Amino acid sequence: MTTRADFRFFWPARVRYSEIDGQAVAYNAHYLTWFDTAIFEYCRVLGYDQFREAQETGQDWHVVRALVEYRAPLTYDMEFEVGVRVARMGNASLTYALAIFPAGAARLMTTGEVVQVYTDQRTHRAIPIPDRVRALYRAFDPSSG
Repeated sequence: MTTRADFRFFWPARVRYSEIDGQAVAYNAHYLTWFDTAIFEYCRVLGYDQFREAQETGQDWHVVRALVEYRAPLTYDMEFEVGVRVARMGNASLTYALAIFPAGAARLMTTGEVVQVYTDQRTHRAIPIPDRVRALYRAFDPSSG
């Protein structure tokens, strides 16, 4: 079972009014936005500026798989944290494990997985993750990959 201890990085957020649905819980599509933002912030902590590097190199990440497992609803104004870690680093792909917990609490609300493939943006074909990028991930979390 996934626990807070499985994660070194957390991105804090709060459920905003615009993110709830008619049932007064967070609308399902927002979870992927939160996951994407948490992954981007994780990269920021690594010192990896994906946006700048994509512009300079023409190489970037494509999401090829996204999975969300809803365990308990997030409600309006609830503060929460998204845990992010690299579960697997392949030749051209990264698999992120994600989990949502109430702020400062251990209760698991949501789990997820996002797989990204490193690509040449002209051809949209997979290419190997550069060694310098691998090194950034491993410096932050030696168990990644």
